Amino acid sequence: MKTLIAFLLWAILLVLCWPLALLFLVLWPLLWLLSIPFRIVAVLMQAVIALLRSILFLPVRMLGGGH
Repeated sequence: MKTLIAFLLWAILLVLCWPLALLFLVLWPLLWLLSIPFRIVAVLMQAVIALLRSILFLPVRMLGGGH
C-alpha cells in the first residue's frame, strides 16, 4: 500500500513539475544508500536496549513474576 501511495504522489508531482519529479527519481537511490548506516545504528540500539532490558528483568523472571 505504501508503494502505491508513493507512486501516486510521484505521478502527481510528475504532472505538476516534471523536472522536480525526475530529480527525485534520480536522487532517491542515493538517499536510500545514505540512510543505510542510520538503519544499522537503529538496529544495534534496539539490540542493546533489549539486552539491557533482559538483564534488568532477569531477577523478576527468576522469581516467577514475569510469566
